[in-house]
Amino acid sequence: MPQVSWYFSLSAVLFAIGLFGVFTRRNAIGILMCIELMLNAANINLVAFSAFRHQPAGQVFAVFVMAIAAAEAAVGLAIVVCLYRNFRSINVDDVNLLKW
Repeated sequence: MPQVSWYFSLSAVLFAIGLFGVFTRRNAIGILMCIELMLNAANINLVAFSAFRHQPAGQVFAVFVMAIAAAEAAVGLAIVVCLYRNFRSINVDDVNLLKW
């Protein structure tokens, strides 16, 4: 069985890629995909801890994170559709509704 540190390293790399993508992307769908990548990195950590400690609590939390990710994707895509209808673009720099 692989060492648990390998899973943590993989999770850290995936989280860093997702964080970099959130800060550098201008497309709303790309930002949502990077947030999903960050949530999956957290899931890897939860399942790795669960397997290492032989307790199912981490896997239960991972299922809850997947449910939250599905809800986030649904709400995020609805927001993207509304943005596209109003601005004819999904570029987050073009959205200025909350500016004074």
